[in-house]
Amino acid sequence: MRLIPVVLLSCLLHAYVGLRLMPPLAGWPAAGFLLGVLLALSALLLPLSLVGRNLSWPGARSALAWSGMLAMGLFSSLLVLTVLRDALLLVSAALAALWPGALALEAIKQATAWAVLAATATVTVLGVWNARRTAAVLRVDVPVPGLPPSLHGFTIAQISDIHVGPTIRGGYLQAIVDRVNRLDADMVAVTGDLVDGSVAELAGHVAPLGNLRSRHGTFFVTGNHEYYSGALAWIDELRRLDVNVLLNEHVVLQHDGHDVVVAGITDHSAHHFDPGHRSDPQASILGAPLGAALKLLLAHQPRSAMAALGLGFHLQLSGHTHGGQFWPWNLLVRFQQPFTAGLHRLQDLWVYTSRGTGYWGPPKRFGAPSEITHLRMVQV
Repeated sequence: MRLIPVVLLSCLLHAYVGLRLMPPLAGWPAAGFLLGVLLALSALLLPLSLVGRNLSWPGARSALAWSGMLAMGLFSSLLVLTVLRDALLLVSAALAALWPGALALEAIKQATAWAVLAATATVTVLGVWNARRTAAVLRVDVPVPGLPPSLHGFTIAQISDIHVGPTIRGGYLQAIVDRVNRLDADMVAVTGDLVDGSVAELAGHVAPLGNLRSRHGTFFVTGNHEYYSGALAWIDELRRLDVNVLLNEHVVLQHDGHDVVVAGITDHSAHHFDPGHRSDPQASILGAPLGAALKLLLAHQPRSAMAALGLGFHLQLSGHTHGGQFWPWNLLVRFQQPFTAGLHRLQDLWVYTSRGTGYWGPPKRFGAPSEITHLRMVQV
């Protein structure tokens, strides 16, 4: 029964787009027919993809997930552009009322309808290509005051928000692992939202994570999606893969005679799922060497930085935002998180927010490319 409201909403939104775009295409019957068929299929695929995991046949589950997520990505852009087109038509109608004959409204309606379809197709094709390619390496220098000379050049390979699940499988993750290993980093940080599904379903697809190689090992913190997917079971599985899971705790690395503290906290929202996993930056640093030359904090959400201020951390590594993933959602992230992407200074703390190494939901990235981040600590 819960599916019925979703189906109704999907049908209403698709009907709105059809009513706004199909009449201007009346002079091209084939185009109008194809658009109608596409909208009808999309209206059904979007809600059905939400229940696809309940199907017993793996092939059907995969096909429904892929078709539903592709439809979601395409329709998302189509809906937004249709709304923007209506706003433009409203302005055009107002101008035509003020200056009769100044604008050819019917021609504008036809041209903008075609423009919406062309832009949607372009954004979707490029978005799918950007999402499905292996993330490029983004190199970032982080200036650390007082950094000892032997730690100048200390490197971290960060991956985040891969979302192994319905459309991201083992081969996709293995390509990421191979690229990370070629960086020969001093450590690897995985800042949450690794999975979208249970250990029973995805353990084989996550197994490549155990092949990550670096001087000091791989360190992981939970994201909100781990708690949707059975966080405790995933923590056990990752530790079986020799991944260091940090739950409001830290480890001390010995690097060329200096202490490097790597602390990690549970996701900012973890306490809603497990009261024992409440995020606690202060607990994560408790007992760490006071004179450590470099103190790092892994925290899935950038907003955890507010609680980490004044605790002596030099750098916080986060993800969660996906950089917005694709327009126009990248414009809205800033209302929920202090940082959308990149390196920012918050008082005495550097915060680096990854745009993510995979994607969530629709296989689509536009204006927010995925990344494998290669961070280098440098003296100032």
